[in-house]
Amino acid sequence: MDTAVALVQAYLRMNGYFTVAEYPVLEVTAHAPARTMTDLDILAIRLHREPPAPGGVAVEGPAPALGADLGAADMIVGEVKEGKPRLNPAMRDPAVLKAAFTRFGCCPADLAADLVDELLRNGRVVAPAGHVIRTVAFGNPQHTGSSRGWHTVPLEHIIDYLTDNLRSNWPAIGRTQIKDEVLGLFALMEKSRRASRSRGGPRS
Repeated sequence: MDTAVALVQAYLRMNGYFTVAEYPVLEVTAHAPARTMTDLDILAIRLHREPPAPGGVAVEGPAPALGADLGAADMIVGEVKEGKPRLNPAMRDPAVLKAAFTRFGCCPADLAADLVDELLRNGRVVAPAGHVIRTVAFGNPQHTGSSRGWHTVPLEHIIDYLTDNLRSNWPAIGRTQIKDEVLGLFALMEKSRRASRSRGGPRS
């Protein structure tokens, strides 16, 4: 998996999203072999959760930088770049997005075209089931927030978020066997940092 895509996937998972990375979209015709039209870098969804009852335990929402609407389930169709965040031509191809929408069951096939059209125009659309579908570009932008019709999230924020989250929750995370390679690497760096501090090494 691409390193930047793996980083974004780890970030989204830590924010409560179910993810699929580097998902291939195929074109199939009757008289030619199937061919890959593109790979969608990230597809992710975070389910909507009702507010806790009085006295209940509150669960932290996703990072504000993600720009998620807390009042609905959030589906992200994401593009990941190491440089300036942008969308590849395939990510703006209605046929590609329609295939993704219908394949993942986020809307009926007969409504997919209209939803894709609105997504391409506005960067977000509300599906008939009530969940929000958004285009998000991850990369190293000059500006944060919404840009040219889609939301952007800086990779620098993602790195800082993962580092800070691991540090603040280390008493629990430090005893956990982490299978995710990216989170495992961040955990190893934090463990090494703490070991250096215990030996009287330089503080960071």
